[in-house]
Amino acid sequence: MSATNSQPQLKRELGVVGATLMGLGSIVGTGVFVSIGIATGIAGSAVIIAVIIGAIVATCNGLNSAQLAANHAVSGGTYEYGYKYLTPALGFTAGWMFLVAKTASAATAALGFAGYLLNIFGFNAAWVVPTALLAVVIITLIVLSGIRRSNIANTVIVSVTLLSLGFFIVACLPRAIEVGVDNLTPFFTTSPGAILHASALMFVAYTGYGRIATMGEEARSPRQTIPKAMIVCLLLTMVLYIAVATVGIGAVGADVLGSVTQQTKTAPLEVAVRTIVGSGGASVLAIGAMTAMLGVLLNLILGLSRVVLAMGRRRDAPRFLARLNREQTTPHWAVLFVGIAIALLVLLGNVKTTWSFSAFSVLIYYAITNLAGLRLSTSERLYPVWIGWLGLLSCLFLAFWVESSIWQVGLGLIAAGLIWHKIRRGMGNGE
Repeated sequence: MSATNSQPQLKRELGVVGATLMGLGSIVGTGVFVSIGIATGIAGSAVIIAVIIGAIVATCNGLNSAQLAANHAVSGGTYEYGYKYLTPALGFTAGWMFLVAKTASAATAALGFAGYLLNIFGFNAAWVVPTALLAVVIITLIVLSGIRRSNIANTVIVSVTLLSLGFFIVACLPRAIEVGVDNLTPFFTTSPGAILHASALMFVAYTGYGRIATMGEEARSPRQTIPKAMIVCLLLTMVLYIAVATVGIGAVGADVLGSVTQQTKTAPLEVAVRTIVGSGGASVLAIGAMTAMLGVLLNLILGLSRVVLAMGRRRDAPRFLARLNREQTTPHWAVLFVGIAIALLVLLGNVKTTWSFSAFSVLIYYAITNLAGLRLSTSERLYPVWIGWLGLLSCLFLAFWVESSIWQVGLGLIAAGLIWHKIRRGMGNGE
């Protein structure tokens, strides 16, 4: 019997538009404002190829996530799919990788928001950590109020973010048209390995669509809502990323766009637009970056809390984390647990290798997603089986193109998690 059958279930309040906006709020954030610059520094102008490769891999994963969520519409995403279609160990590994990678990403988003805010108003950088902590507290309180209010807040955040990116494209497009050919050529200036490395990093910039699957329990008519929302999310994001990368490199060149990496106060797109239209334009983009970081933080707390909820239901985490509030609109203990974990990471300051570490962890997570998708029956399957194979092989392939130290630590954490899982299940069997 499923571990979730006898548990109180969250109310289904998300439609296609709401689920799509939740996905966009998760995707359009750190990826577009930071990752494009990091990937450009690795692959040069060929980052456009990396954006496309990342989109293809993400599409395969998104379609497999969609058909899994449509058939097994409960909170927890691949953690639950691993348990249902594979083995408890693989299900736990998926949940563990998701928690590790995304908690660090949420802390980075909070610190990024604080950096942009303080930069606009000229405050001392010493206030970055306290400001980031305040952001975590406020967003955690919003998530505690339930999915409906979270959805409204997310819609406002996504709207401001998309408007600022539209401003970036409009502001830089004339310059890109004027000198773009010179800046975009020669196109291939790096090795295929560098393009694959950049592709692994750009893949992470698409992975927010998984938040739609982790909230499958809250979607109305999940078999129709979830696939539609994921496909629309991925198409819109791919077009947006290609436009931003092409216009940005065309306007200022790959050297300028790729020179900014993981700085708290500056984003690559801000540098590009400052070069073209001055500080006023940079401030407009910084406002969009701040809303994007808040959107990422909001959606990560939502997604992480739902995975913690699922793990609590299966006793892979303390059982009190599976409790819902009286209205059954939010797993309040899981949300508080996630908020505290993010706050603790914020206290450590910025984590330089977060993005690459997230790339490895998330690629392993989605490799398990695709493996679970291959176990669907013919009647459950919404898409051809080759999509699952392509997603599985591409995830495993790209995962080991990040720095060797990153994937070695990642494998160590997987091993540590599996040891905990075995001990925990042994204790459960002894009760």
